[in-house]
Amino acid sequence: MYQSKKITDDMYWIGGNDRRLSLFENVFPVPNGVSYNSYLVTDEKTVVIDTVDKSVSGIFFENIAHILGDRPLDYVIVNHMEPDHCATLDELVLRYPDVKIVCNAKSAGMISQFFSFDAASRSIIVKEGDTLVTGKHTFSFAMAPMVHWPEVMVTYDTVDKILYSADAFGTFGALSGNIFADEVSFETQWLIDARRYYTNIVGKYGAQVQALLKKASALDIEMICPLHGPVWRENIDWFIDKYQKWSTYTPEDKTVMIAYGSVYGNTENAAYVLASELADMGMKNIVMYDVSVTHPSVIVSEAFRCSSFVFASTTYNGGIFCNMETVLLDIKAHNLQNRNVAFIENGSWAPVSGSQMIDIVSSMKNMNIIGNKLTLKSSVKEDQIEDIKKLAEEIYKATL
Repeated sequence: MYQSKKITDDMYWIGGNDRRLSLFENVFPVPNGVSYNSYLVTDEKTVVIDTVDKSVSGIFFENIAHILGDRPLDYVIVNHMEPDHCATLDELVLRYPDVKIVCNAKSAGMISQFFSFDAASRSIIVKEGDTLVTGKHTFSFAMAPMVHWPEVMVTYDTVDKILYSADAFGTFGALSGNIFADEVSFETQWLIDARRYYTNIVGKYGAQVQALLKKASALDIEMICPLHGPVWRENIDWFIDKYQKWSTYTPEDKTVMIAYGSVYGNTENAAYVLASELADMGMKNIVMYDVSVTHPSVIVSEAFRCSSFVFASTTYNGGIFCNMETVLLDIKAHNLQNRNVAFIENGSWAPVSGSQMIDIVSSMKNMNIIGNKLTLKSSVKEDQIEDIKKLAEEIYKATL
């Protein structure tokens, strides 16, 4: 049974939701599921804007058939060739053999990589600033390379002032009937997933996101239709401001994230003692994560949010505790910068994890190393409490 949602007089959401998926891109946990958004415009010429993942293909084609009835499908606009948005493109062509594929040159090349049907004979290649007139609507195209694949573009409806934003402004989380962001408690129930989506999927490409935001600022946008998550029609500037912060690696909150890797609990104890000292000084909203329990994508997301970090790691196999090393390399891979960082190392006979953690963080941009690393031998001793207090003072000053 179809599940389409009417958004404007002649534009519909025709996507689907997957609550059974455990790992998005086989990497990121999605306990709240994920939506795959596609849109259909029923103008003089009919247009599908992006397709969907195979997992929701059944409902996708039911939605199209219900809305179009006996009408043909004239165009499909391909903003992004990632399979979660294009896996059903070949079946769409089989069902609607006269459809024209509107895409850029890089997307055209990728279509031939993913599929074996003759795409060239039905493709309309567009470039920056080109338009497609479908009757009442005029669609304009802007390239958005590396947000987050090189072929990405966005589509702007100059009549209804809608930005079809590809993966930009998307979020993890399945939709529950409420299609619009203003129909849900986005700030309290969706923002964490939105931040984790951005930081892990797009976070590395801040400069490219900034280029897209610059293009978007020149448009009169009344609605944003992303490929994942709810549609924006109110308070758009608030969400754009989040993208402005995330893409410039500007912390949202002046607080401290403490991530620790501990085998027998002694490094964890040191991290907690430090957190308690910070709290006594007045630091609010401190967050702590055990790197062996918390998925790296959560810690990456929190690293984008917080202004200061503490990494506390036991020494393991003559190096950084394995799960901590994974987290640090993941944060580095996402190009995070402009943060304050302190370190705690532990080791029963040769504590060396601190210097190796510092090497990784020092290779990142504009990272302020706070004080000297705190070195433990197996456990915290009474005479080290003052050293922890001193480190807490330095972190507090650097953070606030």
